Amino acid sequence: MKGKGNKRQSGDKVMAKYKQYDYKQMLMLPISLEDQLAPGTLEFAIHTLVETRMDLSLFDEKYKNDETGRLAYDPKVLLKIVLFAYSRGLTGSRRIEQACRENVVCMALSCGVKPDHSTIAAFVFSMKAEIAPLFRDVLLVCEEEGLLSGTFFALDGLKLSSNASMEWSGTHSQLLQKKERLEDKVKQLLEEHEREDKGEDDPQGPGSFRGKASREKQIKRLQKQAERIEKWLS
Repeated sequence: MKGKGNKRQSGDKVMAKYKQYDYKQMLMLPISLEDQLAPGTLEFAIHTLVETRMDLSLFDEKYKNDETGRLAYDPKVLLKIVLFAYSRGLTGSRRIEQACRENVVCMALSCGVKPDHSTIAAFVFSMKAEIAPLFRDVLLVCEEEGLLSGTFFALDGLKLSSNASMEWSGTHSQLLQKKERLEDKVKQLLEEHEREDKGEDDPQGPGSFRGKASREKQIKRLQKQAERIEKWLS
């Protein structure tokens, strides 16, 4: 009989079919580091300005490895990853080290190298006086490009007119005010960075949970929180 056994009877339960997926599978993903630094983004601006506009010769005299000693991390790389981490509210050398292992943008800014927390801490704390004005100058350009919105460095107020003379009434004072506010924010984060390192706190935030036990604990915590909210809403 034609179609016998294939015809769905009235009242039969519909069984949907879905493609299978498995989060435990391993993938090899080719990634272009340069493509992660897209024009028009904060990370692209940080990368470009540090590479092309900043005079970093003052760092050279801090390194005495021209004849002996191992190669040092380029200060440009360290400046880029620390400033970007600060823009996302990440302070503490361990958290920045973690970002260089797990955050694609940080990997791109560091060009794939992974400085450890002791290297980051030694660089930042020995060079705070030199780092603060460099960060401020980079951020001032980023602010005028409208790239700081949604970051820790976001400032309220109007942008400068693109064709305004620096001597025009109010423009110069506004720029100086922004410069001072950005420098204050940088200094605040440098201080927080040092305090967090001295406290030797474990990294917090996404990606900070290690091991299967911690993963299972977080899954249960999220499920419990979801059930609590659902119950409250109903």
